[in-house]
Amino acid sequence: MPSGRISSTALLFFALALGQAGNATAETVFSKSFSYFPIGGRTAEDLDKGLSAQGPLMKSTGARHPGATKIKFGGTVTYVSRGGKCAVGSAKVTLNTKIILPRWTNRKRAGRDLALVWDTLSSDIKRHEERHAEIARTHARKLESSFLTLRPEADCERMQASVARVSETAISDHDRDQARFDRTEAVNFDRRMIRLLQYRLDAIRKK
Repeated sequence: MPSGRISSTALLFFALALGQAGNATAETVFSKSFSYFPIGGRTAEDLDKGLSAQGPLMKSTGARHPGATKIKFGGTVTYVSRGGKCAVGSAKVTLNTKIILPRWTNRKRAGRDLALVWDTLSSDIKRHEERHAEIARTHARKLESSFLTLRPEADCERMQASVARVSETAISDHDRDQARFDRTEAVNFDRRMIRLLQYRLDAIRKK
């Protein structure tokens, strides 16, 4: 079974405004949705081929994957005049994650052994993609905090440049963490699947 999975990240854009001085405020807004792609087949080889042929296509790799998490950051930062300088008045970071997972159309008609393999694999794919969404949420909260700790600048043009630098750094850090997670998962895939299969087998035998 293929084990490579990645998440795609959209660029980060912020609308800017100038208002009156006040306490800096922050708000992080998360949304998560799921979509599924069908695969057929009655053998392990069929499933492997189905995932390779029907899985989401990632532009960054040019390959299809058994699951994916599409990630889009956005939001707004407002500026206020404080002590004769331009400061961040509020920050609202939005994060939209869409998790794409496989759905085997022949699952109900499958034999016990193949159903066990599929259930184990599909559960691991879902866990993996959910973790991508969690990593993105962590970085969204961190980005929000970074905006609020920015020091005021002499004018809003410089403040805007500071916000842009923080945004670019945050996206780079996020992408590195996501890539690091994928590499770790790929290295441990075979060992993890064997362990999970054994755990499920043991649970069935105890029934």
